[in-house]
Amino acid sequence: MKKWFVLLCVAFLFLFTFSACSQNKTETIKLAEVTHSIFYAPLYVAMAEGFFEDEGLNVELTTTWGGDKTMTALLSDGADIALVGSETSIYVHAQGSKDPIINFAQLTQTDGTFLVSREKMDSFEWEQLKDSTFLGQRKGGMPQMVGEFVLKQHGIDPRADLELIQNVDFANIPSAFASGTGDFVQLFEPTASIFEKEGTGYIVASFGTESGNVPYTTFMSKQSFLDENEDAAKKFTAAIYRAQQWVQEKSVEEIAQAIAPQFEDTELEIIETVVERYKDQGSFSTDPILGEDEWNNLQDIMDEAGELPMRVDYETLVNTSYAEEVAK
Repeated sequence: MKKWFVLLCVAFLFLFTFSACSQNKTETIKLAEVTHSIFYAPLYVAMAEGFFEDEGLNVELTTTWGGDKTMTALLSDGADIALVGSETSIYVHAQGSKDPIINFAQLTQTDGTFLVSREKMDSFEWEQLKDSTFLGQRKGGMPQMVGEFVLKQHGIDPRADLELIQNVDFANIPSAFASGTGDFVQLFEPTASIFEKEGTGYIVASFGTESGNVPYTTFMSKQSFLDENEDAAKKFTAAIYRAQQWVQEKSVEEIAQAIAPQFEDTELEIIETVVERYKDQGSFSTDPILGEDEWNNLQDIMDEAGELPMRVDYETLVNTSYAEEVAK
């Protein structure tokens, strides 16, 4: 009798342990980000504060350095989810993809670049760019399209009113400006703030403020992945939303401290400056819902730049069901 009781206890203990392990099973998500930037602060907050872990997710982050490379990783199953500009999903759709790339959660809602002048200006007017040399971003990329859109909004023809340079690789743009190329340059943070601190250049305007809200960087996946991993996608979106709310509620100093390990080569003071600048201009989305007006604004900007291959309906490449569910 005692022997059977012992065996029963062992069996019960095994079943309990197995059940607990099953309930606590962690699912791995391969995430590819187009670049590594303070602009993506809510993502790094979700990692640092354990929000993904709370959802039972282990996020493996890889930086793929470029929209084309990021999309290649996603299409080839090298990544489950990509963080990249929404324009890339339109490019893939226009090529006739049978497994569409779906935007399901938005991270940033404005452009993240700034206009930097070589000379310090007490009062800047956009017409001062006329007859200047402007070092822009890569042709066809969202920063360049936004840059040209803003110039045209201010009555400047980027092809006729200034010398536009856009044949410099993304990674080499800061060094090209620092070495003397261009009177003005379009730069991401923290480079813009670092240049200002060093006296290499001076921030005179924000392209994000000027261009309005757009789905500048979103989390996207292949439709097939979302069909097979809907629960994981919802959990991922929930973690992002929680991080977005955290960023809204916390101070600049707290946010900078949380993401600082991601930017070991950047001074904490610079991180704080950049976070404050992005937060003040509303670059960080407060929820993961990608709005239809933002989607249409994106396509207007692409169309103005001559880079829109075709108009794509909002419902075709955007799924807000997860975002709306977690934001309730």
